[in-house]
Amino acid sequence: MLNKIMKNIVRSLPLIGLIIMFSVMPAFAEETETNAKAIEALTTNLNIVWTSVAAFLVFFMQAGFAMVEVGFTRAKNAVNIIMKNLMDFAVGTLVFFFIGFGLMFGKSNGIFGTTNFMLGGDVLGSAEHWNWAFLIFQTVFAGTSATIVSGAMAERTKFKAYLCYSVFICAFIYPIFGSWAWGGLLDGGGWLENLKTPFVDFAGSTVVHSIGGWLALAGAIVLGPRLGKYSPDGKSKAIPGHNITLAALGVFLLWFGWFGFNPGSTTVGNGEIGRVAVTTNLAAAAGAVSATIIAWILFKKPDASMTLNGALAGLVAITAGCYTVTPMGSIWIGAIGGILVVFSVIFIDQVLKVDDPVGAVSVHGVCGAWGTLACGLFNAEKVLGTGEVSGGLLYGGGMNQLITQLIGVGAAFIWAFSIGLILFNVIKVTMGIRVSPEEELRGLDIMEHGMEAYDGFQIFSNS
Repeated sequence: MLNKIMKNIVRSLPLIGLIIMFSVMPAFAEETETNAKAIEALTTNLNIVWTSVAAFLVFFMQAGFAMVEVGFTRAKNAVNIIMKNLMDFAVGTLVFFFIGFGLMFGKSNGIFGTTNFMLGGDVLGSAEHWNWAFLIFQTVFAGTSATIVSGAMAERTKFKAYLCYSVFICAFIYPIFGSWAWGGLLDGGGWLENLKTPFVDFAGSTVVHSIGGWLALAGAIVLGPRLGKYSPDGKSKAIPGHNITLAALGVFLLWFGWFGFNPGSTTVGNGEIGRVAVTTNLAAAAGAVSATIIAWILFKKPDASMTLNGALAGLVAITAGCYTVTPMGSIWIGAIGGILVVFSVIFIDQVLKVDDPVGAVSVHGVCGAWGTLACGLFNAEKVLGTGEVSGGLLYGGGMNQLITQLIGVGAAFIWAFSIGLILFNVIKVTMGIRVSPEEELRGLDIMEHGMEAYDGFQIFSNS
């Protein structure tokens, strides 16, 4: 009898197993789905946190730009420079929220974009969490592009004129080009990213820096040089900055902020952050070293201002390819950027006779263009495991990527420089763009703002 019972139990085991399996499957599936949703939510939140932290780092670069510009210019204009760097971000934030973000990332993706203004017009705060993080990240980028212009136009620009063109840069000029190259990051899709070989500018060597640099060139040309910058025979005369210590502090702040600028452009909290940080840092170091060497050869002394700008040149140059080039590639890109910035500063100052007090055109315009073109030489996606083929000419990619990069660089120059010339000339003939000779000699701090940055310390003459 016992044997018979045992045989029946054994025969029933498959049926019992099926019954148990089908009874627990719904609960198991429900638990699996719950775990998957939890993992997805955790990943999304991690991405939001990292992108937001990166945005905060990039915002801190405003302090870096302010210190660099203050240090490289004269003490009598320090308040004016601080006010411009503060207000271009404040004004730019508002107009980018109301207009620029929609033009850059709207679905219609054109001058009359109809979506994503104020995140779709929803001012009550019910937009997706990720969109808020993306908005603040893109806002600080827009502010960076606008503040680049300030340095090249320092010490002789009317404050109200500066506020006026800051509005147009953040509301229209920067967003339109941005939509061509980055519109697909949200709802748009620009023509540069939709070319047969898509344009590569990972973090903005051209989209942010060259746009700002070419606008700065247009502004400096329309303004004309500072009083006393060129002698009657056209020879350039140095106008030393009043505080290299502040300029150096600014460069260190910018270098620090760039760890949000480039790694933050991944917008995901994964291991690629570290790799992008390494390429960024290597390029900055290489730019500083190469600029020091070239300046030492040319001027017989290791010039501090050239070295500081060399570090910034390396950072600007690597911004386009920080995700797509190898560490060795980043060293070459940064080193060449450091060399270029020295010769570019000399050429713009002594040959073109364009007065750029801080070297903004060279650092951001020229080196931004170089870094973008360098993607066509050094992109190594296959080597890095980020793509099936490497686009760089030096990595077997042929000429396609380089040609696309050239198209993007050319489009940026034509767009920003031509629109900039129009904008600055319109401001010139309407409200006026330059202060009077008396105001320039006394200093914009006293004449435009009624105060001094160093009140009580007679370290300069404002007469």
